[in-house]
Amino acid sequence: MGVIVNKQNEQNDELSRRINADLRAKAMETASVNEDGDVDFAEDADYLRDLKKTGKFGWIWVVLIVLAVISLISIIFL
Repeated sequence: MGVIVNKQNEQNDELSRRINADLRAKAMETASVNEDGDVDFAEDADYLRDLKKTGKFGWIWVVLIVLAVISLISIIFL
């Protein structure tokens, strides 16, 4: 009885190891690598798939938000 359980565990361990190796290889193929050599899996998320990166005029939104906050502060306190 103990031999059968041991044999099944060894087969399960081998199967798990092969599945993990296959999944790791597929993940590394689809993942993007940073400048530091780190793998970034955030780009592969489903909710980010159809989004575009911010264009070269994205800084204008930051300036507009800062100006809006400054104007609200000036209206409230002046």
